Amino acid sequence: MNEKITTLVVDDESLARQGLTIRLQQYPELAVVADCSGGREALAQIKALRPQLVFLDIQMPGMNGFELLREIKRSGISMPMVVFVTAYDQYAIKAFEVRALDYLLKPVDDERLQQAISRICASVSAHQEQQQQDKLINLVAEVTGEDCEDILRRLAAGSDIGSARYPEHIAIKESGEITRVAINAIEWIDAAGDYMCIHASDETHILRRTMKELEQDLNPQRFQRIHRSAIVNMTQVEKLCSRQNGEYHLVLHNGQQLKVSRSYKDKIKQLILNR
Repeated sequence: MNEKITTLVVDDESLARQGLTIRLQQYPELAVVADCSGGREALAQIKALRPQLVFLDIQMPGMNGFELLREIKRSGISMPMVVFVTAYDQYAIKAFEVRALDYLLKPVDDERLQQAISRICASVSAHQEQQQQDKLINLVAEVTGEDCEDILRRLAAGSDIGSARYPEHIAIKESGEITRVAINAIEWIDAAGDYMCIHASDETHILRRTMKELEQDLNPQRFQRIHRSAIVNMTQVEKLCSRQNGEYHLVLHNGQQLKVSRSYKDKIKQLILNR
């Protein structure tokens, strides 16, 4: 190899990220160009630096590893080689032996890291890199907004994750026009009589359906009822706030505040803690 492989490390755990970065710097085949504490930061660095290789943690708050890959694909830039880093040892072998260039289990073993880097170096050719990119793109197409652990469990069991259980768009008829709204772009939904107000990408669409009917088209790993007349996209949640009167409100990334009813409070609090 004449040139070093430009490498990015992504992990929300500070010690794990720093430790892996230091260890990778000991390999002359690699050049660590940056390390990132989350998916959004990593996306910006990948766009700017175009690394050939990414060591990618899967379960991260805000934007997990699968969602980061999806955003890379959406941006139109070349997909880097990826070594997944995971704590899900009971799922890892089945999940990644055909999906990624390699995987590492936390805590990362020295010998296993050496094996992974040897495999990386052996794979650095135009043909093999393209094969790796194709595998990752196929994975991105299959996993859209689903829970990471659920994905790994289903892969380990040999289940097919390619068949979508939930639609990617919802058709809304308004003023003689039909608008296709991406499900994952929906921020929250509230009821107004017999109509649903769909809030997505700074626009509000009116849909004549019941809340119960609409819930059937929404992935419960992403969308949760917070009130009898409101559903929220949990990936849009920034924080949960308590008031002096005992009420709870969700604050979304766009600043919108939504009341959480008492019957849903504990479940929502637990979901936020586990994300």
